[in-house]
Amino acid sequence: MSIFFDERKVYRNLVNGEWVLSGSGRTIDIISPVDGSLVGSVQAVTWQEVDRTIEVSKSNLSEWAEIPIYEKANILYKAAALLEERADEISDVLVMEIAKDKKSAVSEIKRTSDFLRFTADTGKSMEGLAIGGENFPGGSRNKISFVRKVPLGTVLAISPFNYPVNLSASKIGPALMGGNSVILKPATQGAVSALHLVKAINDAGLPKGILNTVTGRGSEIGDYIVEHEGINFVNFTGSTEVGKHISDLVCMTPLMLELGGKDAAIVLADADMEFAADNIVDGAFAFSGQRCTAVKRILTTDEVADRLIPMLRERIEKLKVGDPRVNAVIVPLIDGKSADYAQYLIEDAISKGAKLITGNRRAGNLIDPTLLDCVTVDMEIAWKEPFAPLLPVLRVRDIDQAIEVANKSEYGLQSSVFTNSINHAFYIADRLEVGTVQINNKTERGPDHFPFLGIKASGMGTQGIRYSIDAMTRPKAITINLKS
Repeated sequence: MSIFFDERKVYRNLVNGEWVLSGSGRTIDIISPVDGSLVGSVQAVTWQEVDRTIEVSKSNLSEWAEIPIYEKANILYKAAALLEERADEISDVLVMEIAKDKKSAVSEIKRTSDFLRFTADTGKSMEGLAIGGENFPGGSRNKISFVRKVPLGTVLAISPFNYPVNLSASKIGPALMGGNSVILKPATQGAVSALHLVKAINDAGLPKGILNTVTGRGSEIGDYIVEHEGINFVNFTGSTEVGKHISDLVCMTPLMLELGGKDAAIVLADADMEFAADNIVDGAFAFSGQRCTAVKRILTTDEVADRLIPMLRERIEKLKVGDPRVNAVIVPLIDGKSADYAQYLIEDAISKGAKLITGNRRAGNLIDPTLLDCVTVDMEIAWKEPFAPLLPVLRVRDIDQAIEVANKSEYGLQSSVFTNSINHAFYIADRLEVGTVQINNKTERGPDHFPFLGIKASGMGTQGIRYSIDAMTRPKAITINLKS
């Protein structure tokens, strides 16, 4: 049996049930943003190897589709158990590969285990339909349509760096329960963690060739695999820029896109301010704000801002900054480019009149949590997604102006509304152009069986366990015509 990785920390790809090296002879070093150490090296696959991987995924499809759903579910149950058994090992990899603190890393793995179990449960409960022809005018009792779900084929799952285990599983699990084969292309930074997830699923007894992986630079193999005629569904999580590029490339291939956000927290005068401050700080600064659902701006009136900002500052200045190995909340950003962009947004805002409340200190990729007041709509930070621990406060005239500013964003992922008035809550929620409105809570993904979606530049399609299975299957109708 081929090895998963060797003593030099060179990881292999899973192809047709075996862990294989690339014929290119090239690997990509994954360097830790924590201390610059080598986390591991992954294969740089060639176009020909992409072709081979897709061919393998196709050759095993019919066998997998015929396996009873309860047997598919049992494999996911076992994979979930293996993930939990390996939580300490995999979380250590997560800490070093993406600078996620240990507690959050363990939480990601346990959440992924729960996700796989719930996906198995949901898959077992999804049934077909029998539709009588007599229901429609002019129809007949002699006509019956049996409708069942069938797989789309080969799903290309492209996962991001920030949740490489959970957001890989959120694509793989529902696709497998739908009877598809899956090719995982993880983000390069995050690939080692994602490969550990794949190993757990493979070790759970998945038939060979049903789950395969390709690693390499998106600039080298990304377009090629996305456009490949053998791909039947593309499920991508990442930046809006790349998501739009993928959308432009594919032709007649269905897509699921989970992209960026500029999630607003609208705080009204009647809100519980202490509660709102707790939620906003947690929502804005967990994992240094490197989440599409992070709170990325506050919209409120002068009266509320004057009360809220001191509470925010007090909480922000208590956040632990530094090394994720000692459970810092504010950790180094994933790379220097990300830190440079965050610094640019801060300096642009301050140069145009924003007031620095706290933060704006940098050491390498580590940006201190930064709170800016008096941010105006001519500043980049009012509209751009920082993916960093930055929080701007935009002062508005009233509720309607808050809604107007929120909706002017190109993004439409989530928003929060903090208020004790149910009338105000629904008035605002009905008018916000986003996929989800959180009432009295930070913006966040999940629970994972809830619908999760973005509109405008924030995405395409609806996730959530049942919704994801639906997206990666199609109805097939068999109509029986009875003789009179």
